[in-house]
Amino acid sequence: MALRPPASPAAAGLLAQARRGLAEATQEPRPAERFIGAYLAALRGAAAVLAARGRPHRGRARPASTWDLLDSVAPELREWSAFFASNSATRAAAQAGITGKVTAESAAGLVGAATPFLELVRRLVHGLPITGEAHVA
Repeated sequence: MALRPPASPAAAGLLAQARRGLAEATQEPRPAERFIGAYLAALRGAAAVLAARGRPHRGRARPASTWDLLDSVAPELREWSAFFASNSATRAAAQAGITGKVTAESAAGLVGAATPFLELVRRLVHGLPITGEAHVA
């Protein structure tokens, strides 16, 4: 069995932060705070993959979102990046105090999506294969 190279310290650190953030989000009593926490945990997870695989060279192109960059370096997570990107405006509004679109159900849905996403991130960061489970439920 071939030895896998260890995860980069930056990627491992971001993954650990993401997992802690998700654990904290699940304990939040307010839906908006749960939603924000789950989104930020997923964002840190995406950053961990970028740290592990390297950011694509974009020359002088305009800045890209983390979710767009994730598409470039981990196309197997394209559905996930699209899902989390589709929640970006709601997260930004909630962080600005505009919480009307965040319900208990939407917060639970984002926490429920972030959990398997971070497991996929863990596998990618540690050089483990992912299979058909790379789809958003």
